[in-house]
Amino acid sequence: MNARGILLKCLACVAVGGLALTSPAGLRAADLKLEAQLIWGTNESRSPNPKHKAVQAEIAKRLKDLPFKWSHYFEVNRQRFTVSAAETKRVQMSDECEITVRQAEDGQVELVLIGKGRRVGKVVQRLPRHELLVLGGNAPNFTAWFVVLRQAD
Repeated sequence: MNARGILLKCLACVAVGGLALTSPAGLRAADLKLEAQLIWGTNESRSPNPKHKAVQAEIAKRLKDLPFKWSHYFEVNRQRFTVSAAETKRVQMSDECEITVRQAEDGQVELVLIGKGRRVGKVVQRLPRHELLVLGGNAPNFTAWFVVLRQAD
C-alpha cells in the first residue's frame, strides 16, 4: 500500500472513531449519585418512634419554606444509591414505602413514590446539585410523609 492509501485509511479510521464518540450511542450519561430521605411531617414536637431523629436543620428550614403546614420533620430512613443512565433503580424506604428513580431525558430525574404497594405520585424535573426534589402524601392524624431526593456529595 502506498503512502496515499495509508493516509486515506488512517483518515477513515479517525472519521469513524469521531462519529462513534459524538453519536448518541457514543455519548454516555454519567452515573448519578443520589440520597433519598423518608421524612415524616407533624406538629408534634417528638416522634412516637424513638428511632426517628429530627431532620438536619438545613432540610427542616427548606421544608418549612414550602407551603407545608407542619412544624416538625423527622427522618424515618435515609438511603444512598447510584442510578446509571440505562436503569430504573428501586429503593425500599420503609415496609410501606418505596421509590423508583431513573435518569430521564434532558438531564431530568424521574421519581415515582409508591406507598402500600400503590403509586402515590410521580415527578420529572431537573435536580441540580444542592436542590431538593420533594414528593409526599398524607398520613393519619393530620401528618404527612415525604421523600426528599437530592444529589449526594
